[in-house]
Amino acid sequence: MSFEPPIHWNDYEDIAMKLYERFGDDFNEGKIYRVRFTDLLKWVLEIPKFEGTAAESNEGHLEMIQSTWVYEWRDNQPQTSKGA
Repeated sequence: MSFEPPIHWNDYEDIAMKLYERFGDDFNEGKIYRVRFTDLLKWVLEIPKFEGTAAESNEGHLEMIQSTWVYEWRDNQPQTSKGA
């Protein structure tokens, strides 16, 4: 059994990994950037071990989560060799 520490609003990488685990490739880069902040807030609050509240949320947190989620998505895409 592994211990997972609580997740807070400024744990952007942890939140992004949880969102990628939940949605995988259903959301590509373009779709992630088009997610409404109301939906993103709801999904973040549903993350197990997340200890933040909706009142503590702000646009800056949501923007950072969104961009970090994009990087998480990119990191999980197959690498293609160019000019081989």
